[in-house]
Amino acid sequence: MRVKLEYGTAGVEIAMPGDNVTVLAPRFVPGLPDEEAAFVQAVRHPIGGAPLASLIQPNERVAIVIADVTRPLPSERLVPWVLRELRHLPTDRISIVIGTGSHRGTTPAEMGAMLGDAIASGCRIVDHSAFDTSRLALAGTGIDGQPVFMNRDYVEADRRILIGFVEPHFMAGFSGGYKAVFPGVADIAAIMRYHDARTIGDPLSTWGVLDGNPTQRRIRHDGALLPVDFCVNVTLNRRREITGFYCGEVLAAHEAGCAFSRETAMVPCRQPFPIVVTTNSGYPLDQNLYQAVKGMSAAAQVVSDGGFIAAAARCNDGFPDHGNFRTLLYDHASPRALLDTITQPGFSMYDQWEAQLMAGVLLKARVGLFSELPADAVRRAHLEPIADLDATLAEEIRKAGPDAPVAILPEGPMTIPYIAGV
Repeated sequence: MRVKLEYGTAGVEIAMPGDNVTVLAPRFVPGLPDEEAAFVQAVRHPIGGAPLASLIQPNERVAIVIADVTRPLPSERLVPWVLRELRHLPTDRISIVIGTGSHRGTTPAEMGAMLGDAIASGCRIVDHSAFDTSRLALAGTGIDGQPVFMNRDYVEADRRILIGFVEPHFMAGFSGGYKAVFPGVADIAAIMRYHDARTIGDPLSTWGVLDGNPTQRRIRHDGALLPVDFCVNVTLNRRREITGFYCGEVLAAHEAGCAFSRETAMVPCRQPFPIVVTTNSGYPLDQNLYQAVKGMSAAAQVVSDGGFIAAAARCNDGFPDHGNFRTLLYDHASPRALLDTITQPGFSMYDQWEAQLMAGVLLKARVGLFSELPADAVRRAHLEPIADLDATLAEEIRKAGPDAPVAILPEGPMTIPYIAGV
């Protein structure tokens, strides 16, 4: 049996010995036949609010927030359509804010690809920095009683528009909605508190859960510190085609998008699998090991205790180098030691949240990584380097027994597998 895994831009094929293989993937939904026409219909007949164009006066300053380059948001299509609805505004009244959260900045080449050369050179583009206090302003008091600062252009705008997409998320349940704001344009101190060990370790901070999820609760509270006037959320298929628009009032639009994503992405399984193959859904999500934790976490939902996860993520951008993720992994002798450090009262270090989740996966199962990272770097990160996927999987199946069931998540974290029981 041959299965294509999403890996980088080209993908990679694996040959699976035996017949006891289950492919776990979202239900494929074809892209909309006319995306632009569907967009116009959605923003002029929104969910729970007024049409986009009617909300904004020509003299008002507008901030439009989009996702950064680590997300497959089709900004190059969505932003021009939004600007067309706002053509009654002078261009110099509009700022496009790239919500980097705590990620690295956007390169000029990436900016051009995300927004198109004409927009990138003709509009005010603001690459958010959570670390530069001169570019932040007070937004209000967060759910934890602490001040929350946000991007100055966003705070000082008269009107605010969010553009995002809804997909399964390993902490927030689903992406989209207010997540564009928080943590997208928040300051690093607020992001650190949002990602504290207790919140990340809560069993409800997980895939597909909105109700009672403390991560999502903070996103919605702190994201709403300043009024948001309109939300444009989409769902996508693996071809990056838009499968649905959810536009209007933020919570109503987000809930509608989550309901659709839940129906298409959640895959029940009768029992755990001793071997699970996963990806990080290819480019742009698999550019670094930090992001690749998502695919590992998806696999961990259905791997047997003590089982094996084979993760295929290109990691061409390294760990990356935007924080302490690599340091946390390298400086601890084992995942258990890493988790013990992170969960100590008062401990706080940038990137601890991703390291915490990765350590949790590693305490449940062994994880092998097929990537462009050097083998020694993979080992120091407590993972097993995989040079040949076919050979590794054949050996794991030999050790587990020829009839051992194997699960494959070719789209990685685009799928939410779960044990449903019988």
